[in-house]
Amino acid sequence: MRLDRFLVNLKYGTRKSVAKAIRDGLVSVNGETVRRKDAHIDPERDWVNLAGEDVVYFSSLTLMMNKRPGTVSSASDAEGPSVFGDLDIVFRRHDLHIAGRLDKDASGLLVLTAEGGLAHELTHPKKGVPKTYEIYTESRIDSLERLRHPVEILDGKNRPYWTDPAEVLEASGNRAVLRIREGKYHQVKQMMAAVNHRVSHLRRIAIGALELDSDLAEGEARTLTDDERQLLFEDPSSDEDRD
Repeated sequence: MRLDRFLVNLKYGTRKSVAKAIRDGLVSVNGETVRRKDAHIDPERDWVNLAGEDVVYFSSLTLMMNKRPGTVSSASDAEGPSVFGDLDIVFRRHDLHIAGRLDKDASGLLVLTAEGGLAHELTHPKKGVPKTYEIYTESRIDSLERLRHPVEILDGKNRPYWTDPAEVLEASGNRAVLRIREGKYHQVKQMMAAVNHRVSHLRRIAIGALELDSDLAEGEARTLTDDERQLLFEDPSSDEDRD
């Protein structure tokens, strides 16, 4: 890859400003100053430094993030601070997709990935990737048995929609844990409203068999290993049935 394209792709500046930095001797490759913008590098093997800063490059990048309430699952900050603003700059330099958004007031597990194919696989309705939510309600929960059967909600275009049955994993006091395999507009909140419970807080705690790290602070993110990426597509229900 050309050196100037490499730096522009990682958002170190425009083509013009990057070319000037290279001409001015501010860029080194493997410890040697390089002044040609068309010099070719191997991003996975070569060590690039710009103005004293090591350039961090991920050939494959997928993150687990613990979204904090009040942030929007979008690159735009028109409706409030974006989750991308909480990311370390080395992550923000890569073009990341959110694989399954959360409401602004919700918290918990977000997956962000530089691989568009992975984001599509996780969010495509036909894949039915299970997502597990911890729910707190304003009123005491008596029973969520109705949610084990289809309930009627509205989709994102205000059309009636019958949900698939949910898995009710826990329901006690003002707390419940549900697992669903769909992703309609405000689905969990609407499902709870269908059984006369208003949600006071919603937190996603797992996607597939990948659980949110208990020690990952709100607003923080970390990279996923290849094994953890595979967990995203595993069904935790099969393991629970064997327990």
